[in-house]
Amino acid sequence: MSKVLMKGNEAIARAAILAGCDAFFGYPITPQNEIPEYLSKLMKEQGRIFVQAESEVAAINMVYGAAGAGARVMTSSSSVGIALKQEGISYIAGSELPCVIVSVMRAGPGLGGIQPSQGDYFQATRGGGNGDYNVVVLAPESIQETVDLMKQAFDIADAYRNPVMVLADGLIGQMMESVDLDKPIKKRHVEPKTWATTGTDHHEGRNVINSLGLDPVYLEKHNLALQKKYNEIKKHEVQYEMYNMEHAEYVIVAYGTVARISRSAIDILKNQGIHVGMIRPITLWPYPKQAFDLIPKSVKGLMVVEMSMGQMLDDVLISNKGRFKVAFHGRAGGMVPEPEEIAEAILHFDEKVVD
Repeated sequence: MSKVLMKGNEAIARAAILAGCDAFFGYPITPQNEIPEYLSKLMKEQGRIFVQAESEVAAINMVYGAAGAGARVMTSSSSVGIALKQEGISYIAGSELPCVIVSVMRAGPGLGGIQPSQGDYFQATRGGGNGDYNVVVLAPESIQETVDLMKQAFDIADAYRNPVMVLADGLIGQMMESVDLDKPIKKRHVEPKTWATTGTDHHEGRNVINSLGLDPVYLEKHNLALQKKYNEIKKHEVQYEMYNMEHAEYVIVAYGTVARISRSAIDILKNQGIHVGMIRPITLWPYPKQAFDLIPKSVKGLMVVEMSMGQMLDDVLISNKGRFKVAFHGRAGGMVPEPEEIAEAILHFDEKVVD
């Protein structure tokens, strides 16, 4: 195994190839443009499908069609582009089709700016589409972890016949790090896609893929079946990291790039004799609520740090169940917190406690 220096967006594209992606459909938007740029070359070299669609809406509906035909398929976009795809994502979830969606977050709201942000947490974990559905959301901290999670994402999507979103921010997409593309991941068994429109060799009759349910009795049964699947995902797919928790006086809760920055803040505070741990959710949905049951009773409080105005804060408050004081420190608009800033927030913890 050898490491190569690689930009985050390029690593995402190469990881998709290694994961067996058959088809990509997308539309350009900063800061994820290098993903389709690299895939336009790589997919052709592999004899696979690449289409730059006429819009984000067209791209996600092409994903729907290819997924229905049994292909391993993905799209990528950023913030406002993902917003345009939400109707299609709901259709895909409702039709129980697997796909991978990469969202490289930029600052908002509205058209916003191209700087990194974590302001799409609600968009990813709650979804902007209609109805009761969930998308599995994976949040990497580094480019290496992004590659690893990309490989997992296609398997998870196929295993549960459900969309999986890899949620990164503009920093991960644009920065460069050394990456081992050949690092092995645990493979899982995926059943043949006998449900696909091309899967009828395995049975008689037609396969119909549709999210329409005009009969409320049928549609309720379908929703209950989806909930059963989501509960299975909650049981088996939760991922998180607990860092430096031994003797922790405070615990930072952060994901993605902010978790990396928080590690440096923890080192700063350690030099001042203050012990701080961290809970880093890797799956944002399902959220790792069980991690909060493992927090030592000696902890004085939890500090939620985000590049947003407090979107993950809701999940932390739910998971905390009122056991510890919860404080919040957030930046928005593309501003990235410095380690010293996070350390200072811990030092002024009581001033930042939320109701």
